[in-house]
Amino acid sequence: MSRYDIAIVGAGIAGASLAAEVAQHARVLLLEAEDRPGYHATGRSAAFWSETYGGPDIQPLTTASGPLLAGGGFLEPLGSLHIGRIDERAAIDAFLAEFEGSGVELRAVDPRDTLPGLRSEWTFGVYEPSCEYIDVGALHGAYLAAVRRAGGEIIVSAAVESARRENGCWLLDTRAGRFEADVLVDAAGAWADAVAVIAGARPLGIQPYRRTMLQLRTDPAPPKHCPHVAHIGGSFYFKPEAGGRLWLSPHDEIATDPCDAAPEELDVAIAIDRFEHVVDWRVAALEHKWAGLRSFAPDRLPVYGFDPAVEGFFWCAGQGGFGIQTAPAAAKLAAALLLGKPLGAEVAHLDAGRYAPGRF
Repeated sequence: MSRYDIAIVGAGIAGASLAAEVAQHARVLLLEAEDRPGYHATGRSAAFWSETYGGPDIQPLTTASGPLLAGGGFLEPLGSLHIGRIDERAAIDAFLAEFEGSGVELRAVDPRDTLPGLRSEWTFGVYEPSCEYIDVGALHGAYLAAVRRAGGEIIVSAAVESARRENGCWLLDTRAGRFEADVLVDAAGAWADAVAVIAGARPLGIQPYRRTMLQLRTDPAPPKHCPHVAHIGGSFYFKPEAGGRLWLSPHDEIATDPCDAAPEELDVAIAIDRFEHVVDWRVAALEHKWAGLRSFAPDRLPVYGFDPAVEGFFWCAGQGGFGIQTAPAAAKLAAALLLGKPLGAEVAHLDAGRYAPGRF
């Protein structure tokens, strides 16, 4: 039976990024329940790096991750346009006030100057120039490769079936065999609470939500240099993709049990209807539709740290829809907590206590 310093459950972006950070200092095992890493959330993400996404409480993690993502070549210019109807001026003003003094550049604009075909009722706009595409596949792949280079082991089709603590060691029975580890990390995304229960820890109320995504072909195609476009009221967002395509979401959050999420026809119809009330572009074809899972703690902040009641059990969960854009900084913060080391320079300004599991 193999023995490791740290076993991490979940090889999506949370588990993979943390494993890449700690594998340089410890013998790491990364366990994935599915037959490939990142199947449920990471692999279905329409991720972009936006300092405003997730709100002011998430912004410090996002901002700290920006230089790390850019340095790895994972970002490309995009820009984000937040738009509001004529009766949503208060929401626009509140959005600007939320980030005042944060260092995030936001500019009030006429959205019609940026988005041709915008319908007349959309009169207010805020432009966020720093928003960028994230190459999710490349980022996730780079973390997995870094784990392997550092000597970490990645095992797929290895759902954890039992976990018990004996003599300062975790005994883990999985579908791929039995393993031992000094520390068990719960980075299981939508299954985080289920893994905690298996390990004898109190669940924190990590709730999965379904998010619907569509790929459209429109007439006309999105204009050159079209930004990411989001409703200030949170009822849709869309962004251009390669080949003149458009990715659209109704920005839904449908509470669900952990599952292999699939889009509902009603949510697809709602998304298209909302889009057609924003611009006068014709939807020429619905080319693809899918759904992913986003998992939140009750206060919608991520959870990083050792469980206060269960020895050797570490939480890395609740990343919501911002797990990819915050992954570099979050992994460095979580790795320092896991290894008992000081926070590195990139994340030294972050308050690790606000993410501690003991807050619940």
